[in-house]
Amino acid sequence: MPMNRPYQGPDELPDSVPLFPLEGVLLLPRCQLPLNIFEPRYLAMIDAAMAGDRLIGMIQSDPRGGALPHGPALAAVGCVGRITELAETGDGRYVLSLSGVARFRLLEELAVDTPFRRARVDFTAFADDFIPNRGADQVDRGQLLRTLASYLDANKLEADWDNIKGAPNETLVNNLAMMSPFGAREKQALLEAADLRTRAEILVAVTEMTLARTADGGDNTPLQ
Repeated sequence: MPMNRPYQGPDELPDSVPLFPLEGVLLLPRCQLPLNIFEPRYLAMIDAAMAGDRLIGMIQSDPRGGALPHGPALAAVGCVGRITELAETGDGRYVLSLSGVARFRLLEELAVDTPFRRARVDFTAFADDFIPNRGADQVDRGQLLRTLASYLDANKLEADWDNIKGAPNETLVNNLAMMSPFGAREKQALLEAADLRTRAEILVAVTEMTLARTADGGDNTPLQ
């Protein structure tokens, strides 16, 4: 989804962002994440973002860090998105679309008087996120599509193969990563992948492990 305010590099983003901790949810650059907001603290966060730069940092918790006074410890890396669609439902909720801009490294949480959390962040390690299709030609597209086909077949699911085959590598890899049914640890690994090829390789490896467990009679989780 095109943004009225494109970002060309880390220097165009703020030093701090409001945080939306959401377990098992992944946002990646140039992808869209639909959100249904109903908790009062996050309604306040959306209001504040809309009154400012429209940016929100999506991040997962870090179970190894335990609990902090203001909530669970957070992962080291998240992704900031810009609100590009917003609708009021009439029953106190917001339905919105968040368009991924770039990943960030969390430096420190800030002391705030808002009901939502905020942190100082750094985007410099992820400068490639601002370059569309960076590394897309290094993706093993054939392997990715074969693994996807095997997963769909094992779960008796159908897909729009015309759209899949027509999707650019970046769009294909990142959207498959976002909609994958894997757990928080796997989603964090997909988020932190060094480049698009590595993300595709992680996606293939985790999917193949899931298929192997299915073949052995383990749990089988369909795509979300």
